[in-house]
Amino acid sequence: MKILIAVLFVVWVYILTVLHRAKLPFFKFLVGSVGMFLILMATLQPIITVPLQKAVAASTGIIGDMTGMFYSYYQYSLIFVEHGFSSISMYIDYECSGVIELLAFSSLVWFFPLYNFIEKAVVNIAGILWIFASNILRLTVICIMVYVFGNDIFFFAHAIFGRIIFYGLTVMLYFHVFTRPQIMRQKVGKFSYAEHTE
Repeated sequence: MKILIAVLFVVWVYILTVLHRAKLPFFKFLVGSVGMFLILMATLQPIITVPLQKAVAASTGIIGDMTGMFYSYYQYSLIFVEHGFSSISMYIDYECSGVIELLAFSSLVWFFPLYNFIEKAVVNIAGILWIFASNILRLTVICIMVYVFGNDIFFFAHAIFGRIIFYGLTVMLYFHVFTRPQIMRQKVGKFSYAEHTE
């Protein structure tokens, strides 16, 4: 498996150099970001998923401890919510950890042609923190809804309402990182939008 990943990495780098020499920035962005995501999923994801699960559970548990509504057993990536005489244990699994979203965002940032190296590093760190905090907020809202309304609300809270919150915040991040800067920095003829907004 490691040999296969190494071979694919070399092929990926070679294709990127060809696209760079051919001055095809869109295809370089596309191949670069997709390739980086797949490489990170194959190499980094198995290493960071479990620590990320525990970090998400622990961070959510801090809010639970402050409110007294739910408790975290971060060693086991569990969040425990009580409602009256019933209770529910929520396991922070691979999907709930946010690892896919974090790696996808990082891959897009590093091949987005608008930023320089320092900007990419700062934007990447800020974006990771934003996605992590959005995930904490999503889980907190799910736990509060279960605490207030009971176990019957869990499916709606987790599968629908929580995802609306998380992906709504993710869309905001993507707009401010990718869409807005591109509009602000574009130049048509002698007109530059950035010059007219200062």
